[in-house]
Amino acid sequence: MGAKLYCLTFAVFLAIPVALLSQDTSQKEAEKYIIACERQWAESVANGDTSGIERFLANDFIGVDPDGSHYTKAQMVADTKEAPRTYISNHLNEVKVRLYGDAAVAQGSESWVRRTGTPKYGRFVWTDTWIKRDGGWQIVAAEDLIVPESRK
Repeated sequence: MGAKLYCLTFAVFLAIPVALLSQDTSQKEAEKYIIACERQWAESVANGDTSGIERFLANDFIGVDPDGSHYTKAQMVADTKEAPRTYISNHLNEVKVRLYGDAAVAQGSESWVRRTGTPKYGRFVWTDTWIKRDGGWQIVAAEDLIVPESRK
């Protein structure tokens, strides 16, 4: 009886580091995926490619524009197709991801240059809420702000 308890205890102690390593690897993969998607969304503003946002925006997605209005996934797809008329470039500056099980919060900023209008240069500062559904990560909510960016 004592040998069985010892073996069981030993097996549990061996399993804990493996489980923690697996969880850490899974979290790192999720973080890398979210950052890659955020980069793809940022770049879509200037290139008009909607394939990424069609994949990772949830069907029930709701976003908040800098002016306070709300937009849906369908509106974001339509706006993205037209965005290259307005934007020359848009690049991800930074993004920080915090994971909470099957939920994540990504916060970051992007720098953009417009073809026309003022200001010509600026930054989007945003927060996106991600949920893991059916084995995949999707953005269910986003809020964006515009912050002036000076160029010399």
